[in-house]
Amino acid sequence: MTFTAPIQMPGLALDPQWYRRAVFYEVMVRSFVDSNGDGAGDLSGLISRLDYLQWLGVDALWLPPFYQSPLRDGGYDVSDFHAILPEFGTLEEFRDLVTKAHERNMRIVIDYPLNHTSDAHDWFQQSREDPEGPYGDFYVWRDTDEEYKNIRIIFVDTEESNWTFDPVRRQFFFHRFFSHQPDLNFENPAVREAVFDTVRFWMDLGVDGIRLDAIPYLFETEEGNGEGEPETHQFIRDLRTMIDRDYPGRILIAEANQWPQEVVQFFGTEEEPECHMAFDFPVMPRIFYSLRSQQAGELIRILSEATDVPSGAGWGVFLRNHDELTLEMVSEEYRQAMYGWYAYDPRMRSNIGIRRRLAPLLDNSRAELELAHALLFSLKGSPFLYYGDEIGMGDNIWLPDRDSSRTPMQWTPDRNAGFSTADPGKLYLPVVQSLVYNYNLVNVESQLAQSRSLLHWVRNVIHVRKAHPTFGLGELRMLQTDHESVLAFVREYEGSGSQFGDAPEKILCVFSFAHNPVSVTIQMDELGGSSLYDLFGGGQFPTINEDGSVTLTLGTQSFYWLHVGESHFAGGRS
Repeated sequence: MTFTAPIQMPGLALDPQWYRRAVFYEVMVRSFVDSNGDGAGDLSGLISRLDYLQWLGVDALWLPPFYQSPLRDGGYDVSDFHAILPEFGTLEEFRDLVTKAHERNMRIVIDYPLNHTSDAHDWFQQSREDPEGPYGDFYVWRDTDEEYKNIRIIFVDTEESNWTFDPVRRQFFFHRFFSHQPDLNFENPAVREAVFDTVRFWMDLGVDGIRLDAIPYLFETEEGNGEGEPETHQFIRDLRTMIDRDYPGRILIAEANQWPQEVVQFFGTEEEPECHMAFDFPVMPRIFYSLRSQQAGELIRILSEATDVPSGAGWGVFLRNHDELTLEMVSEEYRQAMYGWYAYDPRMRSNIGIRRRLAPLLDNSRAELELAHALLFSLKGSPFLYYGDEIGMGDNIWLPDRDSSRTPMQWTPDRNAGFSTADPGKLYLPVVQSLVYNYNLVNVESQLAQSRSLLHWVRNVIHVRKAHPTFGLGELRMLQTDHESVLAFVREYEGSGSQFGDAPEKILCVFSFAHNPVSVTIQMDELGGSSLYDLFGGGQFPTINEDGSVTLTLGTQSFYWLHVGESHFAGGRS
């Protein structure tokens, strides 16, 4: 497979707000390409596919943990933050990955689960064996399991308590997640300095950003609920100060599974900034709810909520990732409806969520896949794609926990889907061989050969988005429609005088969740008399009436991206 990417000078473009315009791609090293035939993906394999990712239009790679780990929680149980799991490669290969990605103007963001370690970490082993030693206070130890009653249990289907008794130290240790992942004691200055040292270590290796996993849970108090305590925010501010001073242009991304009003606190303020980006969790389940209910109301409500963020801060939006589709941010009524639509088999559920990939969730409907992606790429924030979703990969619900959606990337119809030369029984997880999503049918090579494939469609949308800075930098203003199944908003970017030299632009985005064609009237008061042009082909649409109304007809589960104004800004053939 060969990929022809745009010719450009090696090196990263100088853009301090690169993350606001970027298209991110989550690639699990273990799942992408196996270069040495041992059955597991590795860094060298990822390097060999950078041309594919550049061709696709990816600006930044997000790599989940690849550190030394027992792999009891997909690598989020780290036993050495400064070492790479040998099956993934070496530090030298990681340096090579960073260099080669930068040559293609792609950036590298790594995951850092700083809240906890594996119980196999040397810090924990020394802490349990020598309470008076240098690591004795690195974790949260107590004589009873009675403290922090206000702090909820996150993994309700596997953990009965946030405390676990250690037979060696004869005390209880605190953990927000699995009992084999003891929480670090951030009250201890030595722990905070160890975290700073780890961040410096990877920044010195050239990474462009760090995703701070489980960021709300660093500090606990008896009065609070252990989520976003004041001391946690102070620590992030201190970390941001160090990043801005020593590593300008690098970013911090907050992973806080909370409501927008709470997550926005992890951006900090203009005077005391915290993270550059944060994930927007509540939007994602409501997209899936709208697709089945044919009702846009709940999605409109959540997108209409005003959240003031500091200038330069950006949201991360996504459809799926390596975790379950969390349903913590919906009511019990909505949750049960989502289970009925998307997780009718109990094996499809995990914790308070659904452990399925995008294509199976949407029953492999091309219309829904296009609609969901079009919405993702037009929302305020930077889109995060999950590896394999660009070809509509399937999952395997017979695998345990979250492994159902972490199977090997499907490159070709050959043995092991082109992922590995190993004996099939040696693969870390089996390739998908289900009837609809079999790797013989769903793979990169076959979709490259079909100009109308999902892969080519996703690539086209990415490149159209990248041609319009409005999507990354502009504001989002909701519009009133007369149809309950239709969502409409305008993306607006003044542009002129900016560092990019872009002209002012307005883009009308319309999405129909209806399962039949619909006619809808949209109200755009201050845009009366403006022309509309399709952003993909440049074709002209009905002019907005003088009273600001425009009536459009949409096919079943379809969408429009329409440029408001002069035709030559729309692109396409005009």
